[in-house]
Amino acid sequence: MRRQVLIVLWLSLVVALTSCYRSSSTHGAGAADSTSVMRHAQLLTLERGEAYTVATVADPWRGGVLRRYVLVPRDEALPGNLPQGTVVRTPVQNVLVYSAVHTSLMRELGVFSAVRGVADAQFFSDPAIGEAIAAGDIVDCGSSMAPTIERVIALQPDAIMLSPYQDATYGQIAKLNIPIIECADYMETTPLGRAEWVRFYGELLGQRERADSLFQAVAAHYEQVKSDAARIQGKRPVVLTEMVIAGVWNVPGGDSYMARLIADAGGDYPWASDHTKGSLNLDFNQVLATAQAADVWLIKSFNIHSLADLRGAYALNDQFEAFKRGNVYVCDTNKSRLFERFPFHPDVLLLDYHNIFYRGGADTQFFHRIVP
Repeated sequence: MRRQVLIVLWLSLVVALTSCYRSSSTHGAGAADSTSVMRHAQLLTLERGEAYTVATVADPWRGGVLRRYVLVPRDEALPGNLPQGTVVRTPVQNVLVYSAVHTSLMRELGVFSAVRGVADAQFFSDPAIGEAIAAGDIVDCGSSMAPTIERVIALQPDAIMLSPYQDATYGQIAKLNIPIIECADYMETTPLGRAEWVRFYGELLGQRERADSLFQAVAAHYEQVKSDAARIQGKRPVVLTEMVIAGVWNVPGGDSYMARLIADAGGDYPWASDHTKGSLNLDFNQVLATAQAADVWLIKSFNIHSLADLRGAYALNDQFEAFKRGNVYVCDTNKSRLFERFPFHPDVLLLDYHNIFYRGGADTQFFHRIVP
């Protein structure tokens, strides 16, 4: 009996979603403009037209196109001669989401009700997610690496929002004929570049104006803090980040997102001349040799609450000047929702850094100065 129910659900899902994948090779009436509205993002273009919007996601690893989406309002007939791409009827109203970053953004855009399923539920810190799962309003679809296919089929989502990785195939869900929205925003190398992806999610969720307003406010605030930092005269503080864990110290590369944030906040970064866009995997001695004299130390951790904890984590941590001066600032990742918020609000993290560098950590939202 259970098998028969699943077959019925499967067939109904295929029928319902078949119309979402019609495509052709040419532009027709109402085709999107050739100019993208995006100004900061390097991996996303967004071309808005009268009848549909085309969103093109670049492949961060190989170059070229990772995925192209043709967003068509669900209350309008499908135009003829649509460009090639995955056709998605918008606004999507039933979404399977893999990341708390995106459920948090959906709440901010006023469409949290569109979150109907999640993967890796244990990593969602928002209490509303757990409560909705318990109430049956949100489906726990299991692991993001191998979702429970029966639950996904029963959910019948309009779309699946996930973060892509190199050479991803997505297993069985790729065969379900459900639009997979590859959220490559995390691969952007500038803070405003990532934040600008909110424009795409606004289009997808039927919140274009709200998303545009949100980004404009974030960009204006970011540029103001950056401008304030640039006007400060004198020595810029040298900034060290993170800590050694299991013999490896991951520091941001010189061309990374976090290195840009430090520079824009008015700090000097010891690896600024490096051209790595991701992280550098160093050992303790390499970091000590380069950044022992750093003025400020920033750490994101769930178990460092004092300088004693930091020394206990690794005895030689007290060799850094920032440790000796008590200039160590920690974001408690158990309590803070930093990881959910800063991707689309980099201005808030930028202000935290600026206040740490020049105001002794006053009025910070995510970081606090730890004591002995």
